[in-house]
Formats: sequence, structure tokens, C-alpha cells
Amino acid sequence: MSNIPFQTIDWSTISKTAHQGETGTAFWQTLHYPGLRIRIVEYSAGYLADHWCQKGHVLYCLEGEFVSELETGEVFSLTAGMMYVVSDNLSSHRSVSKNGVKLLIMDGDFLQNNS
Repeated sequence: MSNIPFQTIDWSTISKTAHQGETGTAFWQTLHYPGLRIRIVEYSAGYLADHWCQKGHVLYCLEGEFVSELETGEVFSLTAGMMYVVSDNLSSHRSVSKNGVKLLIMDGDFLQNNS
């Protein structure tokens, strides 16, 4: 990762992009830095991810609730104030949101699984 100088971020100025799930839609506001991606992600009500994700994330639930399903069958419910952390290629996961949720997600080179 490169050095990132001090800066403030006004998320209201970052445009949203829509990403269709198997059902529902995810809306992303994304910032890119060398080796780092920071996103505010909102899942609509009835959202189900269209794939099993292998990428590592630091994910913090800002508002609402959602379920993170692991391909192994484990299910984790997260509500506002909760988070999860996982490195790349360690747990296939996907998100499900019954009523919608707003998340802060960070990922990048620092989550590479080097084992």
C-alpha cells in the first residue's frame, strides 16, 4: 500500500453505482487508493448476492441488518455496530438482506492470504 495523505471524505459527493444481485440491488460508493478500496455499500430489501465471494474484507454494519452466509453452511447475522474480518481465499461468503442494510467495507492488499 502507498502512503495516503490526510484527507476528509464527504460521501455525499461520491456517486453510486448499481450492482444487481441474484435478487435485489447493491449500490456502491467507491474510493480507490493503491492497494486499498473503501466502499459504502447499501443492499436493497430482498438482496441476495449473485456469487460466492473469495475476497477478504473488513466490513462494518452502519445501519440495518444482514446475513453473511458461508459456503460451508454457517450463517452469521450482523446488525448495526457489528463487523467481520476475513482474509482473501479463506471463506467463501455471500450476503443476504431481508430489509436492506448500509455497510462500510474495506479491502485490499493487506488482506492477502500468504499461507
